[in-house]
Amino acid sequence: MLENLFTAAAFILAGILFYRFHPAILAALARFDARNRARIEAEERDRSDSLAHFRHTLRLAEEQFEAVSEVQTTDERTGVSITRYVFEGETFATRREAERMREEKVRKKARQFYVELPAALAARKEDGKLN
Repeated sequence: MLENLFTAAAFILAGILFYRFHPAILAALARFDARNRARIEAEERDRSDSLAHFRHTLRLAEEQFEAVSEVQTTDERTGVSITRYVFEGETFATRREAERMREEKVRKKARQFYVELPAALAARKEDGKLN
């Protein structure tokens, strides 16, 4: 009997919480659905696009590098607060320079994938994993 009371109380509490937070819950579900639809549409577009593999490789290479960060420092000569940009521990005067260095490293990483691809495919073919 007490068990049924606890179960009923739990359901009522869950209902109250859902009623209270339903706008946030429904918004999160809508965002999830929108991302899922966009992903499915992108996959369908990629099936007919001959350059999709290169974009995916660049995206994967880009995930392996940190973003350019902004740092506030003081100028050694004037003592004025200035903004510097840091990528992989190296400081740059402008965001453009830092982003250019990051893009160069991403391209180098993606290019390295394509250099190593024939050897990887040959190894898989020898193992019988690639038909």
